[in-house]
Amino acid sequence: MDIIQLNYTDDAGLESLEKSATAIGFFDGLHRGHLKVINKMAKIAEEKNLKKGIMTFDPHPSVVLNPKFQRTTYLTPLEIKLEMFESMGIDYVFIINFSSKLAKLEPDDFVKKYIIGANVSELISGFDYTYGARGSGNTTNLTRYTEFNTTIVGKYAFTDEKISTTQIRTNLAGGQLEDANKLIGRTYTISGVVVQGEKRGRTIGFPTANIEADFRYFLPKNGVYSVTLKVHSTEEIHKGVGNIGVKPTFHDDITKPIIEVHLFDFNESIYGESVTIYFHHYIRGEVKFDGVDELVEQMEIDREDAIKLLEDVD
Repeated sequence: MDIIQLNYTDDAGLESLEKSATAIGFFDGLHRGHLKVINKMAKIAEEKNLKKGIMTFDPHPSVVLNPKFQRTTYLTPLEIKLEMFESMGIDYVFIINFSSKLAKLEPDDFVKKYIIGANVSELISGFDYTYGARGSGNTTNLTRYTEFNTTIVGKYAFTDEKISTTQIRTNLAGGQLEDANKLIGRTYTISGVVVQGEKRGRTIGFPTANIEADFRYFLPKNGVYSVTLKVHSTEEIHKGVGNIGVKPTFHDDITKPIIEVHLFDFNESIYGESVTIYFHHYIRGEVKFDGVDELVEQMEIDREDAIKLLEDVD
């Protein structure tokens, strides 16, 4: 897979690329709606013997357009998207650096510079895709070009409402994890490294692995979850109960949520290991308990709940 970085001032060498069928979009979450667009692209590429391409952006446009409310977290950080694209057999990934200059580029100039300029012969987009300055270019505009064909992919027929990254974020933030997973089409994941924690869990019978996320992930609602954890070095997957939160029973001054996982029937040291957490069920919200005994009693209940919820998870 060729990763092609595109900047506003530098697009040299694009004319030498083989013709491609290319799906365009930001694709945060790579949810069912996104996959419908990408699968359509792959089908067209196969039918017309073209390279399979994806054109995306980094950072998210909101970082440039709304700096006071910038989106600094992602459902699928760029590095994870690239891994997923490669597993799909994508040939070209065009990553356009979204800058203030790019944001001012008129729609026609954007098309000429990046779509025609990258030798795209088949462009595939979602029905609501917009581009160019102020988002003034739309799918109707794209179909008017003769230099390439445009295929518009309709809404994914899964719910009455369109599947969107915004809706998935809302579900995750509201503890509606299973609804979010249905929209994504797979279990929500966060990858990171196991780091040293306070080691308090082992003193109360619940040793935990503290996970430091690799990238700026969007974190689900603070609370307790049934999870599975994959240790990358061994490819082993273990069941457990996870917690996202600020440990209110022990601290009053922590503001950044901490991710902890207690694994069932697992006593090995995995400090420094790269892992991926799969969030399967939201069990309850975060609670400040009156003391350790009350906390441990609830953790026993959480553990049993998680075991039951994960019975059918391989």
